[in-house]
Amino acid sequence: MTESLVTEAETRPVTSAESKSTAQRRIVYISWAESCSRSDHTARELGGKSYMVYLGWLGSHPATVPFKYAGQFLMTLWILLRERPRAVFVMSPPLFAALPAVLWKWISGASFALDCHTGAYKNPRWRKFQWLQHWLGRQAATNLVTNEHLAELVESNGGHATIVRDVPVIFDQQIDMQLPKSFNVAVVCSFNYDEPVQEMFEAAALVKDIRFFVTGNPAKLRSHANVSYPANVALTGYLSDTEYGALLKQADAVMTLTTQDHTMLRGAWEAIYQSTPVIVSDWRCLREAFPKGAIFTRNSAAEISDAVRRCQDAQSRLMQEAQHACGERTLRWDRVRHELLQRVGLEVSVEEGAPLVTSSELRL
Repeated sequence: MTESLVTEAETRPVTSAESKSTAQRRIVYISWAESCSRSDHTARELGGKSYMVYLGWLGSHPATVPFKYAGQFLMTLWILLRERPRAVFVMSPPLFAALPAVLWKWISGASFALDCHTGAYKNPRWRKFQWLQHWLGRQAATNLVTNEHLAELVESNGGHATIVRDVPVIFDQQIDMQLPKSFNVAVVCSFNYDEPVQEMFEAAALVKDIRFFVTGNPAKLRSHANVSYPANVALTGYLSDTEYGALLKQADAVMTLTTQDHTMLRGAWEAIYQSTPVIVSDWRCLREAFPKGAIFTRNSAAEISDAVRRCQDAQSRLMQEAQHACGERTLRWDRVRHELLQRVGLEVSVEEGAPLVTSSELRL
């Protein structure tokens, strides 16, 4: 059992005007997860606090999950009672994380929004709970989704949807990752069921002069039977935010792939915000999301290796495109941010400065 931690860190000075404005907003972002950069960055951009509420020592076994969720429910309720937010944002899945927010809404009148990852609708684990997902979606002021397909799904079930393809990703500290002189590809991976892990490793074996740095927990490779990787692949294991940000920025390209349609690849837009080109799976929603600075590939080893070569050959052009895409996304987010704040009943003036940057974490 790891130690219980409650930490808060401000990453820049806050003016009195900003402090007053943020106090009036009081946004709390809840994630039942060990970590989630989308939650942290969204909370930062909205001027709120991001909490990771996770009883990791209870694991994910069917026999312990009810106790885990019950504990996290109580921990979340304690946060809401202590912080007394005017608006709550909740990551889904797991969709049960939204139940304390619903209760807080009934108690205080505060609004809440669901930040719905693709897995909330597409992961087989949550399919039998879709009735609850959609009921929660109707209770929410809005449901944050990443594409039009999911927005239509939410709205057809009576909820309100706001398309949030990505949020600005800022890594304040930079270090030198001392990458080799070769063409370097950072592979953002979680070793999940929808990732073509074997095909990525086979593709790497076809381009031996290129180095691949694969993120994610190597222990999860056990779920992929008989998977092996060539010598030009390095498994990074756990990376701090600073190390992860440096890898994305200093790599020549970032690759992240999925076998599941309608999935937004967080690692890809994190890379674009660092002005780094990306290699992503060839799905329509991803072509629409990454019109610049991207190479698209099907999920076979031969086509993945070809995509890496095409990225290497067009590196200069792709880097320029990624820089332009970063600026365009920042402008788009500014409009979406105002819409979200208004949707949860928190007005924001044009004259208001940048949001308060506060990150909080609660973990057992």
